[in-house]
Amino acid sequence: MSTDVLIIGGGLHGLSAALQAARRGVSVQLVERHFVGRHASGATAAGVRTLGRHVAELPLSLEAAESWHHMKALVDDDCGFVACGQLQLAEDGEALAKIAKRIARLEAMGLHHERLVDADDVQSVLPGVSPHCVGGAFVSGDGSADPHRAIRAFRDAAKKAGVTIVEECLVTSLTRSAGHWRAETIRGIFEARLIVNAAGAWADHISVLAGDPLRHAIRTSMMVVTERVAPRIKPVVSSFGRRLSLKQTSQGTLLIGGGSQGKLAPDRQSAAVDITALASSVQAAIRVFPELRGVRMVRTWAGMEAMTPDHIPVIGFSQKVEGLIHVFGFSGHGFQLVPSVGRVVADLICEGHTNHNLDAFRASRIAIERVAA
Repeated sequence: MSTDVLIIGGGLHGLSAALQAARRGVSVQLVERHFVGRHASGATAAGVRTLGRHVAELPLSLEAAESWHHMKALVDDDCGFVACGQLQLAEDGEALAKIAKRIARLEAMGLHHERLVDADDVQSVLPGVSPHCVGGAFVSGDGSADPHRAIRAFRDAAKKAGVTIVEECLVTSLTRSAGHWRAETIRGIFEARLIVNAAGAWADHISVLAGDPLRHAIRTSMMVVTERVAPRIKPVVSSFGRRLSLKQTSQGTLLIGGGSQGKLAPDRQSAAVDITALASSVQAAIRVFPELRGVRMVRTWAGMEAMTPDHIPVIGFSQKVEGLIHVFGFSGHGFQLVPSVGRVVADLICEGHTNHNLDAFRASRIAIERVAA
């Protein structure tokens, strides 16, 4: 099977790149070792935030924010996006001072999406919040979406655009000659002009097969979903310097996370919930919102995602191997970036360049040779 582009990895970033490249007339095939959206994309809390972003990610994040407000134009579905706002709490004066300093830096750069809020503002946005919370930061246009609805929408839109998706398709070998790639898989052989490594937690393995060995950790963030309760929490809530993510879904359930890590299996192929570690996120939620005490947990899970040392992704052409594009390592905060990163990768596929400066996302910073040195 021959194509212009072979995308390895069926998470949302791979699907977004496939969709947006195919709509420009490029032939695209996508292979996924399990099922599309099976890992990080399906295990995420689906926060849609510009709040608290690393400055290197802000151009992509602000572009993506605009796309989320018009998501139907991209995939004919709003993906369950609700602009309920994102609130980052400061639980003490030191945290508030650090938030204020960050917002001042942003404003000096001409960026005004974050708003500093005091204790009264916090109470108005989140009635019932613990009185020890002294303020924070708020972005009214941020919010959250439905990850499974997003996966279906991007998958269906990609197929409609002509993308061929092959699931349960493990890549076993990659070789390049005469300007083309040959990918051997358990489902047959694929040939392509370009390879996109969007393999998430297995991106390091694909990088080795492609001749550009990179090293990353695997993040195994855990989540809890509770029983349905009366509506009480409108924004997505986090806490500065603490492991907390809290939101209430449209069904009334509460989704609690915040980065507590599960147990990665020795073979690095699966992850299990660590109840002791997860309890810290639950306690953090109760600390800032005492009304949650006594609400019953229904289900817990752990996802798997590539995590870089600096917690920002790898996006762009390999500096070592021709015809190879990397897009992985979103380190627990890639969901919001899906539309803009897909657009940028489609630019690289179709034009060989993009209008975003990708220097901060170079793959060479996590090359095995560099890490070893």
